[in-house]
Amino acid sequence: MSAPDETGASAVTNPQNGVGRTAGIVGLGLIGGSIAVALRDRGWRVVGLDNDPAVVEAAVDQGVIAEAGLGGAEITFVAVPAGAVTAAVHHALEATSGLVTDVASVKGQIAKEVDDQRFIAGHPMAGSEHSGLAGANPNLFDGAVWVLCPSATTEDVTLAEVRAVVADLGADVVVIDPDRHDEVVAMISHVPHLTAATLMRLASDRSLEHRALLRLAAGGFRDMTRIASGDPGMWIDICSSNKNAIVAVLDDLIESLGDVRSIIEADDSEGLRNVLTEARSARSNLPSSALHPSELTEVHVPITDQPGELQQVLTLAGELNINVYDIEISHSATRDRGLLVVVVSTATAPMLDAGLMAIGYRPHMKTLQ
Repeated sequence: MSAPDETGASAVTNPQNGVGRTAGIVGLGLIGGSIAVALRDRGWRVVGLDNDPAVVEAAVDQGVIAEAGLGGAEITFVAVPAGAVTAAVHHALEATSGLVTDVASVKGQIAKEVDDQRFIAGHPMAGSEHSGLAGANPNLFDGAVWVLCPSATTEDVTLAEVRAVVADLGADVVVIDPDRHDEVVAMISHVPHLTAATLMRLASDRSLEHRALLRLAAGGFRDMTRIASGDPGMWIDICSSNKNAIVAVLDDLIESLGDVRSIIEADDSEGLRNVLTEARSARSNLPSSALHPSELTEVHVPITDQPGELQQVLTLAGELNINVYDIEISHSATRDRGLLVVVVSTATAPMLDAGLMAIGYRPHMKTLQ
């Protein structure tokens, strides 16, 4: 938090000017490299590590990082495979006095294994057909969802600071429980990848019989199976780490495909129309991105000055599928209370207001002009 102003309040440090600040990156692949160049372009001094010395050397030569190591890092992003995250996070916590977050797509186990107030589990839901440091893109996170998953030991200031930094990279930040995250990404990321891989394998097998098949594959098939080009090693690690949630969603998918099979076999046109219409409607209702300031509302939430207040409010927003565009925390210098200002769309503000009231808060809303 910043120092109190003349009114006796203090606000979350604004990271938008990174000049004079140092960030660390552990793992200089596509995601780690993209975070590095995005921070560098915002004025941060970036340092980093990778298990391949040649990658570190290339990162220094290309100006992606200033030097090898984590010296002076105020925030460190751990961008290594899920199975290696815990050890890397513990190393970063020991090597620095700053905050630490990770980018793995499985969160529950990591959150349980790292019990430190300076750590918050994270997952930027962004990617590219490119891989490695050569694919690093400072705009990779523009408009992407970046999930933060605080545990019981995560300090509110850790959540606030890390949220502010990743939001400055252009991401839409969502805060949810680590186990809930794993259930959700099994549905929207992990099983879709496995489905694409299965379709691609099926098409490949059939192409042995019908040589023109893959030459004809275009449009929707290419769009749907594009994600099957991901690194197999990474996905083996993900499926092992999130096995239970993935198996549960696969069971639901298999059952649903069985239902569709039965509808088609029975030549049930009306049943098929209902399935396709429902899917089309759900697809058209997927959330879109940024709003004009006139469409935003501040929800002012009086809070007590105790751990977990920010987590509770932002986790509620995440569970209600409400995008938080900005936050500010002010603490009184003379009392143990403060004010949390949460900026959301005007359309969703009443829902957040009602949800907060239901759990004991007394918020009020103010439309931005």
